[in-house]
Amino acid sequence: MALGETILVVDDEREIADLIALYLRNENLTVHAFHTAREAIECIDGADIDLAVLDIMLPDMDGLSLCRRIRTEHTYPIIMLTAKDAEVDMITGLALGADDYMTKPFRPLELVARVKAQLRRYKRYNEAMKRPGGVIAHAGLVIDADTHACFLDGRPLSLTPTEFSILRILCENKGSVVGSERLFHEIWGDEYYSKSNNTITVHVRHLREKMNDTADKPRYIKTVWGIGYKIEA
Repeated sequence: MALGETILVVDDEREIADLIALYLRNENLTVHAFHTAREAIECIDGADIDLAVLDIMLPDMDGLSLCRRIRTEHTYPIIMLTAKDAEVDMITGLALGADDYMTKPFRPLELVARVKAQLRRYKRYNEAMKRPGGVIAHAGLVIDADTHACFLDGRPLSLTPTEFSILRILCENKGSVVGSERLFHEIWGDEYYSKSNNTITVHVRHLREKMNDTADKPRYIKTVWGIGYKIEA
C-alpha cells in the first residue's frame, strides 16, 4: 500500500478523534480530524479523501446523513463507528453505502487494520478499473468490470464498490459456493473475520433488494446455510 493516503475522521468526542488520528498518522497516513459534520463537509468539498471514518452521533448532523451525503458524489470507503450492539445503526449505515463498521469501545490497532484493509481493497478496485476486465453475462445480469457498470434485464443497477465486488465474485464463481469468510477476505483482506460478523449478510441483503431478488425464492443469489452464497450456473 502506498503511503500518504488521506483519511477523514469525524467524531464529536475529541479524545477519540485525536486518538484515531494519532494511530493513523503513525502509519504515515494524512488525517483530517473534525468534531462536526459541517467541518467535515467543508473538507470533503475541498480535499481529496481516500477513506472516511464516521461516528454515528454528531452534534449537527448524524453520521448516517453524512454517509448519505458522501455517497452522492464519492465511492471511497466509509467505516462507521456505532454504539455497542446498535445493530439498527449498523444495518442502516451499510444500506446507505458504508463499507464496514466498528462498535465502541474499539481497539485502535484493530481500527488501523480495518482502515488499511479498506484502502488496499479500494486501491485494487481502482487498478481494476484501469485495465481490461471483460464482461460477465448471466440470465439477464450483465457486469462490466471495465466501467463498473451493472445491468439487470437492461436496467442499470446502482451498486457501491462493495456490492459490485460481491456480485462480481459470485458471478465469476457461478455454480460454486463462495464462503462468507472467503468473500470477506477477498474484498477486505481483513484478518479480523469472525462468524459473528454479519457485514457480508447485510450487503447481500441490500444487493437482493436492488435486484428484486429474495432469499426464499432466489433468482440469482442463493444462500447456502452455514457456508456462504452461490449463483447457479
